[in-house]
Amino acid sequence: MKEYQLIIIGAGPGGYEAAIRAAQLGLSTALIERRQVGGTCLNRGCIPTKAMLHSAQLYKETSHFELLGLHAENVSFDWEKIHQRKNEVVSKLRGGIEQLIKANKIDFYSASATIVSPHEVHLDQGEETCLHGENILIATGSVPARPPIPGLDLPNVVTSDELLEDEHFTHELAKEILIIGGGVIGVEFASVFSSFGSKVTIVEALDRILPTMDREISQNLNMILKKRGIEIHTGAMVEKLEQSENGLICHFTEKEKTQQIAAQQVLVAIGRRANIQGLFSEDFSVACERGHIVTDDNFRTNVDSIYAIGDVTSKIQLAHMASAQGICAVHIIAGKQPPIDLRTVPGCIYTDPEIASVGITEEEAKQQSIPIKKGKFIMSGNGRSLIDEQERGFIKVLAHKETDVILGAQLMCSRATDLVAELATAIVNGLTTEQLAQVIRPHPTFCEAVTEAVEDTHSMAIHLAPKKR
Repeated sequence: MKEYQLIIIGAGPGGYEAAIRAAQLGLSTALIERRQVGGTCLNRGCIPTKAMLHSAQLYKETSHFELLGLHAENVSFDWEKIHQRKNEVVSKLRGGIEQLIKANKIDFYSASATIVSPHEVHLDQGEETCLHGENILIATGSVPARPPIPGLDLPNVVTSDELLEDEHFTHELAKEILIIGGGVIGVEFASVFSSFGSKVTIVEALDRILPTMDREISQNLNMILKKRGIEIHTGAMVEKLEQSENGLICHFTEKEKTQQIAAQQVLVAIGRRANIQGLFSEDFSVACERGHIVTDDNFRTNVDSIYAIGDVTSKIQLAHMASAQGICAVHIIAGKQPPIDLRTVPGCIYTDPEIASVGITEEEAKQQSIPIKKGKFIMSGNGRSLIDEQERGFIKVLAHKETDVILGAQLMCSRATDLVAELATAIVNGLTTEQLAQVIRPHPTFCEAVTEAVEDTHSMAIHLAPKKR
């Protein structure tokens, strides 16, 4: 039996980052992964979808060529080559991670793992192998949720994971696509499909798309997607899917009215659940709640030697959060202070325009009785946005009404997923809007809008101040 100071199960963003940091801290480390290194994010999620979104955005921009003084004839796309290019990006990044694992002298096991005791992990490698660890870190991530809807097992009904895998790839993009779920995954894929000319319909059970985001963002994106021809049904419950001669039919109820929509393909994107199937033996497990592993603030389960991070704990299902948690958990295991502030987590959506949020929203501030002041800048007044033909968007900054400390920000504009980092830095460091307004930002850039937004939070105070003579 081989012994380690730390055994990590799952080589996604949380697992491989934790393994690398553990090795750097001097812990003998084993990393176990039954599929590809990089996990869902790299192989079936963040990276492949963004590669496809990039192709979709470039293709969509060709429709504005005449306006920009450009001319192109017979512009078309090759769905198979888009898929191939996505695979090349994934393969290159996966190779980089594999090199990092080797360079840091981490023992890597390509196998399924089962935890059989507080310190023992069995591997299925043809011949059963047993590893002993002083500590075990679970980073097995999540898998797409499948609701109990009749017809989900029909051909051409796929989850986001399946849509991005080679074995489920269709050589031509379907002309009519129905998406069940109007959350982050649903709206990102809707942007891809509609940009390539597919007729897209979104069916969302709650009263708006992106229900966990700022309401203003949801409303704006709803208008933009409808303007692009995407049909959106909210407050709608899917009853069943049926096979027809021409494809699939989705039956759903919206405002107590039964409706049906035909589609060639259905994407099920209603969220993800913890990936714990087969993780524990019949005689041993850790405490779980609603299918997710329960941990304390130090990532420890009810078994002192076993920790868990990322999607499997269901706290925040984001790749960058899993990475940060993995690094912090390893520092705790090594007896050191965690190096990352986990309280401020940016959320990003790669639609067109991009969406990003960090800190609290207006609704959350109201629920928590926090007095706030708001600064907002509409991006139609930003020079770079006009040059790049960007659609209506905004940057909104929320600060405490009394202290001026920045508490939250919501962005809907080009490069929002990059710009949000500046505002996250401000929140983590307790900066005020006045301090952020002191920064000279280059012109013409999208980030100039940050200056406009933070200045707007105290513009009224400036207007009311006595004028100097």
